Amino acid sequence: MNKEGMSRREFLMSSFLLSAGVAAPTVLSLLDARRAMAQDRPLRAAMSNAGLAVTWCAQGKDTAELWGEWLGVEITWFDGALDTSIQRSAVDQIATQDWDFVAIQPLSIGALVEPIQAMIDRGIPVIDMDTLIAPFPQMQDMGIFTFIAPDNVFMSEAVVQKLVDKMGGEGKIAMTWGSLGHTGAQGRAQGFYNVINKYPDIEVVDDQPADWDVTRVADIWESLLNRHGDLKAGFLHNDDMALAARQVVQNAGLGDQIFIGGIDGMTGAIDAVLDGRLVATARNSAPRIHGGAVLAGWFAAMMGDDAREQIPDFILADGPAIFADVDDNPEFADEPWKLRGYGMSTAPGLRWLQEQLIF
Repeated sequence: MNKEGMSRREFLMSSFLLSAGVAAPTVLSLLDARRAMAQDRPLRAAMSNAGLAVTWCAQGKDTAELWGEWLGVEITWFDGALDTSIQRSAVDQIATQDWDFVAIQPLSIGALVEPIQAMIDRGIPVIDMDTLIAPFPQMQDMGIFTFIAPDNVFMSEAVVQKLVDKMGGEGKIAMTWGSLGHTGAQGRAQGFYNVINKYPDIEVVDDQPADWDVTRVADIWESLLNRHGDLKAGFLHNDDMALAARQVVQNAGLGDQIFIGGIDGMTGAIDAVLDGRLVATARNSAPRIHGGAVLAGWFAAMMGDDAREQIPDFILADGPAIFADVDDNPEFADEPWKLRGYGMSTAPGLRWLQEQLIF
């Protein structure tokens, strides 16, 4: 394929693959083959994530469908509906059908092993998104094609440290989980205690799951404030829940007393950081995870067994913590490149990137 015959979409795709370390001849031959194949039939993929009621999951679906359009992949979506039994039933259904690849974010570790193993045994590449299908060594034994996920411990530690700083290293704090079987939530809880355990004057007064349900968060936090009117901070495992808790705090007239932080770096949370309603969030990139899963699945479908030699078992979808603070050290006023974030707020730029489904 020559340059004149390459569309803008193909140029962007080839650049993306080259940046991932895939050899140039492979990229160009795959794009040529895909363009020819798409005239006969598109690739077919099944995808599922924890639940589209969560804004992060909804953004992931939007991104996957966009990448599917770019790559000529028809995606059938199966909503996990924040219910392990519903998602298991959907994956059981997926396992009875033929797909070019499958990508899944399980709601709970261990819940989907049998049908996923059945797919792999039939030669269907399976990409794991965000949450472990099984312990990592077991996933390797199963033959999972790749696992794309953030560093949940890092994100949690960054946000919780900011909350602790705001608390002055003392007082009462609460943590509200996502769901207990979700390995991302387990990592976020570990990050929370990695920080909190360094501060003997901080008391954790509540630690329970809300299963990513904002209505349940409201109930938990109304009860929590009735029991602990002197609460200083709260860490919630995603932005939707953090904003729901913040609303309860605001309704109770405690908005200036209680500091709240979340994770995901969605638009509403970034805006809340900028206007002071949230202390911090951290970007868990739904586009990088879901778009990367479609790209990896497309590559596996096009390359067959040879794809495993070029795609690693684990791909980190890293993202930064997001604060309102700006590094304004006057010592470097004339050399802003020596300041964190060039002495500017990183939040607006990160907000723009994630709204474009880029980051």
